[in-house]
Amino acid sequence: MSKNKTLLGIMTLLLALNAYGVEFKAGTYVGEAKGYRGDIKAQVTVSKDRIENIEIVKNGDTPILSDAAAKKVTENILKYQTLRVDGAAGATSSSRAVERAVKNALKNSGADLSKLNKRVKTEKVAKLKQETVNEDVVVIGAGGAGLVAAIEAKLNGAKNVAVLEKMAFAGGNTLISGGEYAAPNNWIQEKKGIQDSKDIFYNDILKGGDNEGDPKLVRVLADNALDGAKWLRDYIDVTFEDRQLFFGGHSVERSLVPKDATGVEMIKKLLAKADELGIKVYYETPATELIVDKDRVVGVKAESATTDYTFNAKNGVIIASGGFGSNVQMRMKYNKDIDDSILSTNTVGITGDGIVMAEKVGAKLEDMQFIQTYPTCDPISGALLYFGDVRLAGGSILVNQEGKRFVEELQRRDVISMAIKSQPGSVAYQFCDQAQVDNSGVAEHHKGEVEYLFNNKLLVKANTIKEAADFFGIDAKELEKTVDKYNEYAKNGKDLEFNKRGKLTPFDKNGPFYIMKAVPAVHHTMGGLKIDENARVINQNGEPIKGLYAAGEVTGDIHGTNRLGSDAIADITVFGKIAGKNVMQEN
Repeated sequence: MSKNKTLLGIMTLLLALNAYGVEFKAGTYVGEAKGYRGDIKAQVTVSKDRIENIEIVKNGDTPILSDAAAKKVTENILKYQTLRVDGAAGATSSSRAVERAVKNALKNSGADLSKLNKRVKTEKVAKLKQETVNEDVVVIGAGGAGLVAAIEAKLNGAKNVAVLEKMAFAGGNTLISGGEYAAPNNWIQEKKGIQDSKDIFYNDILKGGDNEGDPKLVRVLADNALDGAKWLRDYIDVTFEDRQLFFGGHSVERSLVPKDATGVEMIKKLLAKADELGIKVYYETPATELIVDKDRVVGVKAESATTDYTFNAKNGVIIASGGFGSNVQMRMKYNKDIDDSILSTNTVGITGDGIVMAEKVGAKLEDMQFIQTYPTCDPISGALLYFGDVRLAGGSILVNQEGKRFVEELQRRDVISMAIKSQPGSVAYQFCDQAQVDNSGVAEHHKGEVEYLFNNKLLVKANTIKEAADFFGIDAKELEKTVDKYNEYAKNGKDLEFNKRGKLTPFDKNGPFYIMKAVPAVHHTMGGLKIDENARVINQNGEPIKGLYAAGEVTGDIHGTNRLGSDAIADITVFGKIAGKNVMQEN
């Protein structure tokens, strides 16, 4: 064992001794706590003088993300023998829930818990080593685009592929998204007899972004979206539900829905395939710099808590690090209106790192000022609310404090968001009935979120419209008139106020009724690295940067001013596959 490692071990032991003096009644105890989207149960085994083992026997919070939190928190509690430990970055709610579950378990152990509530002072340990790793391909970011690209590179001949992830968990924004995938001529459309085409999809993408997107890139996305969906279904084994959604701005209903209506299904299956193919993911190892030799990108510098890495990339580097929705300074640099008063749906790791690194080696940026907000988000945290899928299924209306509709519910996200911002209090209320909640499946698929919304008084269920309206101080009489008017539109098949697309379904006169409070939050940054049809990053002179590719939200000039809902998962799949294939074919 090296001298540095010996010193680290002694330091860890001494830090743990800070918590000695706590006496337990030896045994095994169980405790529970509420996470953001579900309960967490911990089983804790103690001896007379220390916590010996912690097992998370139930984890109902967001999969993958909360697993990372559970691993990090339990390891630190055992290491330092205190309940006040660092959790997993980006998984704060889950980390704190694990702490509470362990604490609740220890309440029956006879211990003085106040002695376990002291934060251990840890000194920053110098990096133990420097390491050089030789790879064929290095991918920056283990979100949807990065994992797709890594898998495709492996399938096209790469023997060694490394994926660098700054967070303690994979998935990026894909993990916490709804995971819906826009694909023209898909199998659900065929079954329902819905007429669609690549050209219609192409025109929808361009029009939805006010014709600011690069038509060549949009053409690639539209032409390859269906094949990408089939690849996910047939090769990656992603399970899609036997239904689809109608997102605003699309001409027809074409958005496939993954199992449980979240991006967890896609990330879970991509990780399983990456593991099967021998692709290594380096967690908590952020990339810091692209390595350039002459005029070619040949590797990446990265760092973990213990190691400074140099990753050599024989064939090339793929940047798939996401956008910059969680970086307020960067948002305001390009769009001063998107300041810190606007919450974000993004994970905390989405801070534009890949954009900055590539710009330093001459990459051209496009559309950085175009930042999209999602209309129906958590007023407390900014998180995307899956209960809002009732709207996407065509089963709800949006009203303001006065009880009046103010926008077409299937309009573009930016249009709805701006409409909400102009309402009293800059909030919206989604109104629906029990039949539409059941039809959308939100209560079944997102039980944890629904419980959270009820507990935080962001959602109400009532037997009458008046009772529901009074809960939020909405004008009940006006809301009753609005519902009656909408029901009349549904009966006649035509929305005379806002020309709502899709089938209009009347609300039940007898309830129960639901109202959810929501606000817009930053959701997607349309700007990023300029790429060509082969996913090569383009420099300031309009030429490809040798050895450098990009895919996903880190790129720009595809969605224009506004991305249509469910186009992102198609984007990351299509261009992730292209990047992974072409990085292996470049001379």
